[in-house]
Amino acid sequence: MVLLPIECIRTQRRGAQGRYRFYAVYQLPPEYGGGELPVRLCKNEADRTRGLNRAEHLRAIPPTDPDFPRLKARRNDAESINRALEDTLYWGRAHSVGRVAQEADLLGFGLSMNALSWHRHRKRKEASAAA
Repeated sequence: MVLLPIECIRTQRRGAQGRYRFYAVYQLPPEYGGGELPVRLCKNEADRTRGLNRAEHLRAIPPTDPDFPRLKARRNDAESINRALEDTLYWGRAHSVGRVAQEADLLGFGLSMNALSWHRHRKRKEASAAA
């Protein structure tokens, strides 16, 4: 088995609304016939049977993608906010029952995080102006 790096040309979404899947389209080297090769980015039934976790081995946005640096910079912020939300859960359980109530909880958490950030930013701004 020989592994060769291949270039991801684009990532596309296929399927009906609400039931779509993502595919990465790769450019095959000329010695392998050239052309484009679409590869599904999420598991299918054959993957489940083999015990293959496709997301572990196939990156939807590889490091060579022009958007990678911009998206990677945002990752830590998103993960820390998710971690902060998980830390508020008592024994890892939701604060409320039902989709609507949980959406309200998430909205309240988001608004409180924004208000706290705004307050800290304003306080820092006032402190630097006073100095």
